[in-house]
Amino acid sequence: MWRPRSLRVATWPRLTRRGATLVIVGVLLLAVSLWFDSRDVLVLAFVGIAMPAVAALFVALRKPSLAVTRRFSPPVVAAGGSTLVAIVIKNRSRRTFDGAHWRDGVPTTLTAAPEAVLPAMGPYESMLPSGDDTVHVEYRLRTPRRGVYPIGPLRVSIADPFGLARVDRDVGTAHEVVVTPRVTPLDAALGSAASVDGVLNGLQLRTHPNSDELIAREYRYGDPLRRVNWAATARRGELMVREEEQRGDPEARIILDTTLAGRARQAGHRREADDGPHFGFELGVEVAASIGMHLLERGYRVRCDRLDDSERGLAVGESGAGYRMPGGDRLLLEDLARLDGPSGAAGARSRSSAGAHTAGSRGRDARMPGFAVLVDPDEHDARSLVALRSSIEPAVAFATEGVAGSIVELLEKADWRVVRVRRAAEFASAWSGTARPQPAAPRSTAARRAPAVPGASDAP
Repeated sequence: MWRPRSLRVATWPRLTRRGATLVIVGVLLLAVSLWFDSRDVLVLAFVGIAMPAVAALFVALRKPSLAVTRRFSPPVVAAGGSTLVAIVIKNRSRRTFDGAHWRDGVPTTLTAAPEAVLPAMGPYESMLPSGDDTVHVEYRLRTPRRGVYPIGPLRVSIADPFGLARVDRDVGTAHEVVVTPRVTPLDAALGSAASVDGVLNGLQLRTHPNSDELIAREYRYGDPLRRVNWAATARRGELMVREEEQRGDPEARIILDTTLAGRARQAGHRREADDGPHFGFELGVEVAASIGMHLLERGYRVRCDRLDDSERGLAVGESGAGYRMPGGDRLLLEDLARLDGPSGAAGARSRSSAGAHTAGSRGRDARMPGFAVLVDPDEHDARSLVALRSSIEPAVAFATEGVAGSIVELLEKADWRVVRVRRAAEFASAWSGTARPQPAAPRSTAARRAPAVPGASDAP
């Protein structure tokens, strides 16, 4: 569908190099004609000065009537990739439009195509959907960083027939391209628990503890003993397990540090200027995206929360619904792409502030796996995570380089497992390392009883 026509002057009419040279020659001829009192030279001087002025007036009055549509292929691209931008330009005027150049309006952080010649377009054809009045241009847009970027409007440079003056006009409107964070593939063996157990199903079994299991199957090697159906085992004379628990709705929680509350204390450790992208923050977003995608692919319902900069507490998603398949992977990546910088503003699905009270009330009934992605928290943020520990099992915190040692020590004393991540390339091995047992250290009984990450099920 054609976009409404929108034509704006981007720059005032200006002379080209040819036009400026002609003006300089005209001024010199004017000086010579006055010095030697030569009327013939005065006429040439007048022509040299007047022609660029007339050309500037010509391009100022020339207003093309164009309609622009823009399509991205793919419309959502990962950081470090590229997308093909296809632009369809249609001439809505009854006159031929030619002699122009075009370039697309692109933010400075992206890499776009240079200025190019716009093919000539014939008069508007109302009876045909496309014809001589329509041209197709395209270019490859590189997307090095995560975010949502406005692409457009189309800038058309119009020159006079002699090439003495030109003017830039913006045509059409801008379109958004979504650049999602990079996703690191993680070990599939660490996320298989979604088909084995579930938080919501566990709550239902607690609600009806005396209910009989209606479906049971033979025991298979690798099934956890907690799923053994003893009533069916006694009836059949062989070991049986509960089959319907596969219909559970396992849930996991990701907590992303968006406040960088400790950045005033750790200002010397910043790698970029205050107005530039923060290396640790972007790394934290990539880690959160990788964990979320991994859990969603394994059947988990994922709640992606943030440390709220305004409330100084834990902010949970709208209605606590979180993300689930199908479609949850796309929504999660798009919300993380729209996540603002380290100012504390979060994506569209993490704006309500329910605080730790909601998670604490849920934790009294069942505990879900929890992953904290820390960039530069302060002591208040760390104590909020400590208070949340009772509702999370297992509790793993991935800390970037900017996390202070005192914060790590405080979390480890509260039975959080802290794993350092300095680069995105190290995250896959760091995730795999969470499945290995901790070095000998005093830990709580619940921590020793639970698997290190979702998917580490109990063997018989």
